[in-house]
Amino acid sequence: MASILMPSCPLTKNLHLLTRPTRITRGSTTVFPRAAARMESSAAAKATADSASTGEGTEISAADTVVQYVVLRRDLIDTWPLGSVVTQGCHASVAAVWLHKDDADTLLYCSPSNLDSMHKVTLEVKGEAQILNLSEKLKAGGIAHKLWIEQPENIPTCLATKPYPKSSVSTFFRKLKLCK
Repeated sequence: MASILMPSCPLTKNLHLLTRPTRITRGSTTVFPRAAARMESSAAAKATADSASTGEGTEISAADTVVQYVVLRRDLIDTWPLGSVVTQGCHASVAAVWLHKDDADTLLYCSPSNLDSMHKVTLEVKGEAQILNLSEKLKAGGIAHKLWIEQPENIPTCLATKPYPKSSVSTFFRKLKLCK
């Protein structure tokens, strides 16, 4: 029988008794449902990536490459330390991926076979009004994204989409400049 390792903390000493994960036993192997789902989706993403790389099935064109768009504010790039602005983009990117971690495109984007070939497009808008306007347009278009709002200042600093096939979202970003 597999054991569960829980952190030793006086406040959570008996908490594991209430939140113990369900186990699925297949033969001599014990698997937890969430891990099983991840393994199955990871295997499916790998199979998709493998069939694309071997030429089986349909070829993935450049327009259908799975990408994540990150949009930064130019006014902050010009006034904040560069590392701070880059950090804001990283926060938004990770948050967008995490919020959509079970999405098929996100699973493909984060699959082991794609980790060394992820595609991001980093763009810029002039300021706060433009980033808020872009966020509203994306919401209206059904494009999942994370508008990062720096706390406690409550400043919208950037946004990132969840990973999408480039052909399905590129029209929302055509008028924006590449961040340089």
